[in-house]
Amino acid sequence: MKNIVSVVVVGAGAIGASIAVRLMEAGKQVVISANGERKARYLKQGFVVNGRQYFLPVKDKYEADPADLVIIAVKNYSLEEAIEEMRPYVSVNTIILSLLNGIDAVPRLRREFGEDSVPYAMILGIDALREENRVQYLAKGRIFCGFEKEKVEKNASTLAVLEEFFRTSDIAFVVPEDIVKEIWFKFMINVGLNQWSALIRAPYRLFQDSPHGQELLSKTMIEVISLSKRYGGNLEETDIDRAIAVLKTLAPQGKTSMLQDVEARRQTEVDAFAGAMKRLAKAADLDVPINAILYDAIRAIEDSFEDSYKAE
Repeated sequence: MKNIVSVVVVGAGAIGASIAVRLMEAGKQVVISANGERKARYLKQGFVVNGRQYFLPVKDKYEADPADLVIIAVKNYSLEEAIEEMRPYVSVNTIILSLLNGIDAVPRLRREFGEDSVPYAMILGIDALREENRVQYLAKGRIFCGFEKEKVEKNASTLAVLEEFFRTSDIAFVVPEDIVKEIWFKFMINVGLNQWSALIRAPYRLFQDSPHGQELLSKTMIEVISLSKRYGGNLEETDIDRAIAVLKTLAPQGKTSMLQDVEARRQTEVDAFAGAMKRLAKAADLDVPINAILYDAIRAIEDSFEDSYKAE
């Protein structure tokens, strides 16, 4: 592939909508994927991002054509549905960029679409808030992307094409030396910050200012660090300081995606965070007692919802 022209975004939540709008503003050919009622709603209401309304092109499965780049920004529990939704947009030359939280999505996508089509990727430092079709953010965040060290040379052209595309898109794009460690780094932040914020129901400010809040994060992150050493993430305790530094760049009144889900009485990503910690720890013969408690506590919050989970 010489360059990226056509882009499809699967998942128009806070991250997906904000990325799609920024691509459109940069003059990129971007389409939102949506079927049925979601398509009709997106076409009618559009998206209000940072106070400005945008109407993006929306296609359903009947209008789909293969794209150069597919960006996935759904919740982890919607990944299987997203795989089926994105299938008509994927050809042998399509690059698939997953911005899902957690550490399970890329291996799953690679099993479906091939290892060379799916680099590891994440977005870090964005503080987007979503309410219905309205998205607000101050910190834009950065996309980190790459292949495992042993696969970098083989896939250098793919990374070069992505770097050039995002360079002209006003979206910071970083190829780190060790993408696997960076994926585990964000996982560590999600496991600590997202889950405690949802349980305490507090915005970023509490964890920025409160030594007790930061102590909760640190103790939880230590469990992730121990587990990462068994799975090639190789985090160190000094990465906790780096995580707190990232936290302090976010808008104090901002809220994690998991807190937003709890307040909206939606299903959370606890299975991708504490649930994944429990599964991986069991396989590695480790104990993760804090995550075991967080898992039950957040699942209990979900159980308290009177109605079924609200649709995306």
